[in-house]
Amino acid sequence: MNFTEKATVVLVHGAWADGSSWQAIIRPLQECGLNVIAAPIPLTSLSDDAGALKRTIARTQGSVVVVGHAYAGAVIATAIDERVKALVYIAALAPDEGETVAEVFYKDESHPMAPELAPDADGFIWMPDEGFANAFAQNATQEQLVISRAVQRPIAVRSIQEAAPAPAWKSKPTWYLVAEDDRMINPKTQRFMARRMNATVRSLLVDHTPLLTAPDSVVDIILEAARATIS
Repeated sequence: MNFTEKATVVLVHGAWADGSSWQAIIRPLQECGLNVIAAPIPLTSLSDDAGALKRTIARTQGSVVVVGHAYAGAVIATAIDERVKALVYIAALAPDEGETVAEVFYKDESHPMAPELAPDADGFIWMPDEGFANAFAQNATQEQLVISRAVQRPIAVRSIQEAAPAPAWKSKPTWYLVAEDDRMINPKTQRFMARRMNATVRSLLVDHTPLLTAPDSVVDIILEAARATIS
């Protein structure tokens, strides 16, 4: 199905990743007639990241669907622009107003294979090399893991400790892909956030980063949101 309106999907990467994490998602969406932009967020604070997303949306025309992975769930919730028709959460964090990313990330028990995370001397948190294969994307190929380690970008402690503003998911249609084999964000936490948002939920046996390891499922839920909200 192609879209009669030339709409745009804005993809927002999470911590320890960059826009290349969406590479398997971009072309299938374009082939359905959608414009696609991967928003470059700095991962330096929630406010900084929200500002970067706002600048990216300002570069688009027409209706927009915003998609966030992991930490970026907090970022896409700041997309209050009236042209944003839907939000799509891919194993993503969704703090409510006044909550922090850290509060929802640590809401439930951690997986035994989850990495030990601690900030460096400059206040940035890096993913340990073994964390990529053990938890970030345990179903990824060796090539995907090598690239993910090479391009990783750290996240500032400020990003996960800043209180979230009133979220757009309270007023916009929302979809949530629950990753049932997630070793980074407890699936129980994901289901709690999805229920609280009153999201349309798709629950799949995928790891924390299905945009790498199950891209067809990610494309499907994005298209579902776009078809439901864009003429």
